[in-house]
Amino acid sequence: MNRKAIIVAMTLLSLLINCGKKEAPNLPGDRKNLKIGICPGPYGDLLKKGVFPELEKKGYKIEIVQFSDYIQPNLALASGDIDANLFQHVPYLKKFTADKNLKLSAIVNVPTAPMSVFAGKTKDPKAIKEKASIALPNDPTNLLRALKLFQELGFIKVNPEALPTKASISDIVENKKQIQFLPLEAAQLPRSLESTDFSAINGNFAIASGLDLTKAVILEKLAEEHKNIIVVREEEKDSVFAKDIVEAVHSSNFETVVDTDFKGFQKPEWFGKRK
Repeated sequence: MNRKAIIVAMTLLSLLINCGKKEAPNLPGDRKNLKIGICPGPYGDLLKKGVFPELEKKGYKIEIVQFSDYIQPNLALASGDIDANLFQHVPYLKKFTADKNLKLSAIVNVPTAPMSVFAGKTKDPKAIKEKASIALPNDPTNLLRALKLFQELGFIKVNPEALPTKASISDIVENKKQIQFLPLEAAQLPRSLESTDFSAINGNFAIASGLDLTKAVILEKLAEEHKNIIVVREEEKDSVFAKDIVEAVHSSNFETVVDTDFKGFQKPEWFGKRK
């Protein structure tokens, strides 16, 4: 076989070998550039101080993407515009994903600022008048949490069988003072203090607007399911980056940051129990 024939044969053999090879799969979570969505409030700082340093040691580059409401972060995550988000609790995630037919999964919960009732035009809850006005979140799960706080204050009585996924103002079974309840988008609640007697405000929006949780009329005692969660797409819940995020949240650095800079946040059951 002459030289030219040998070269042709080797070229054909190389093509056959390469055609038979399969491309290495692009496994979920192999990427090192991440975008994490949040809403206004303290959680961007919580991530930047407590989580990102641990991830950066592993070569990650992270970008915070801020949203102004509780709707867009999950839609952006489902569409692939971001890789994870931190702004919601489990009941909200379950209802939202069921309503929108999305496949999202929680991977870890974090210390959370509780919902709080702040005084507006009326400063003393005992001085509340007939037909006073009260603002509260308009999504069912947070609305029910708010109603229970006003029940603790003695303003109303709430249906004990009210469902977090379907709660509404109609779940008030006793309202002797005929209080006017005004469901609003969570982001609008801090501004409502100027025109209402009291407002129940989600912790992140309260802090973002400069309100001091220690000056609230009443602070919610958070159930474990109401502590905020980091969420990813369902197919990536066991991915490399998801596991690295969980490891960073469980790190000693994260615990130190929470204890130092986020006092008053209510901690998950796992907090302080690392082995």
